[in-house]
Amino acid sequence: MQNRARLETAIGYSFRDGQLLDRALTHRSHAKDRSTEEHNERLEFLGDAVLELAVSEILMETYPDYPEGRLTKIRAQLVSADNLHQEARALSLGESLNLGLAEVNSGGREKKALLADALEAIIAAVYLDGGAAAARALVQRLIASPPRVSEADQALARLNPKSTLQELLQARKLPPPQYEIIAEHGPPHGRIFEVSLIVGEICRTTGRGGSKREAEQAAAARALDDKDLRVAQDISPSR
Repeated sequence: MQNRARLETAIGYSFRDGQLLDRALTHRSHAKDRSTEEHNERLEFLGDAVLELAVSEILMETYPDYPEGRLTKIRAQLVSADNLHQEARALSLGESLNLGLAEVNSGGREKKALLADALEAIIAAVYLDGGAAAARALVQRLIASPPRVSEADQALARLNPKSTLQELLQARKLPPPQYEIIAEHGPPHGRIFEVSLIVGEICRTTGRGGSKREAEQAAAARALDDKDLRVAQDISPSR
């Protein structure tokens, strides 16, 4: 009971039906030890769908002009097992789990998949207990808050700035970026390429790299940070 109260405080939601939370916290190994069918796998199945829907709605509202492909990539980061595991650890969720003895002895309270699944089960339990609005509010607090959404967006831009720039320009029906090698420096075994990038009359930048692709990525990253491009067309990886 004390663990349940602590967890409810941590997630910011109080259950009317405490048995739903108990089931969400019960791993198959514990149910097997106790000869009961009440474990969290079915809730995890539902929670996965509720999580994706809630994050999709939040992203649609946050970025009304982002293309579908970019929204999908941001959502994938937010709902990934790595991200869920990180949040579950921040909640000290492992301390509240009902595990079988063998699972406890094998370090189950720290296992990534187990913790991520349990968090999805909790999302489903909140959905069943309080409805879609309560589940979405939970998802927004824990997983898709404005800072976390912005962080995922920026991380995606840093990972592939060239693709990010292309997607954002297409979404705003702006001219595609034009890349051109303007210089090559250094010996053949250590060549440095310098690339020019032009976006219509709005933006002109350059980038350098050890390959043409690296130079283009560097130029695209600079374009995403270009003041004229951000101000005139509201294009920014952090929006």
